[in-house]
Amino acid sequence: MEALSPVTLGFLGSLAAGAMTAVGALPVLVSKTPDRAIRDLALGFAAGVMLAASFFSLIIPSLEASELRYGGSVIPAAIACLSILLGIGMVALMNERLPHEHFQQGREGPEAASLRRVWLFIIAITIHNLPEGLAVGVAFGAGGREGGLPLAIGIGLQNAPEGLAVAVSLLGEGYSRWRSWSIAALTGLIEPLGGLMGAGIVTVSQTLLPWGLAFAAGAMLYVISHEIIPETHRSGHQNKATLGLSVGLVLMLFLDVSLG
Repeated sequence: MEALSPVTLGFLGSLAAGAMTAVGALPVLVSKTPDRAIRDLALGFAAGVMLAASFFSLIIPSLEASELRYGGSVIPAAIACLSILLGIGMVALMNERLPHEHFQQGREGPEAASLRRVWLFIIAITIHNLPEGLAVGVAFGAGGREGGLPLAIGIGLQNAPEGLAVAVSLLGEGYSRWRSWSIAALTGLIEPLGGLMGAGIVTVSQTLLPWGLAFAAGAMLYVISHEIIPETHRSGHQNKATLGLSVGLVLMLFLDVSLG
């Protein structure tokens, strides 16, 4: 692993994290799917992992990288704030411009009557997963194995409940167990593309490093606030979702400190 370039590490790390989507969806093939309360608990866990990763694996390293270049002034804070807002804006724009569908919220974005419902849902998951792959790639590009490994593990852990949620939703719409699992697994493949892009950008120019780290954090924060938390609170399981978020947050903090 030490001989691999940061770009290769970013691609492989995000590929492994994305593959956990398929692992998480496996229960739909072999057993009775968990009830909604358990799924909301698991999605809350995913939100907690992403929330901790946004700050401890991305925003704080962004500030540190800026301080090395510009010193301890207002510039590092300004770069982080602007980049976070740009990341949020990028995903919000994708959410607005690309037709997609959530099984609970219904359709969002422009009208696209010619697209089948399942493809609208796949687009929604793509919007969700791209920032995660981008974040893993940026982390590997910035800090190599030490910088990217904790985030890749954390994102992989939170991808498992997301994969299960996707597969269960498809199963509820009448798709077969095998097809539900296959589509859920395929949604994770967008992450290595994001990882390759993120690692490539920050390794080409170190000037872009603090921007890329905070940009990826902003993109993930949008997904947490706009997608995951509202979904976990929709069915009256707020307490379980908050418990999951708390466990996910402290676990990701532990991984970042112990492995970073």
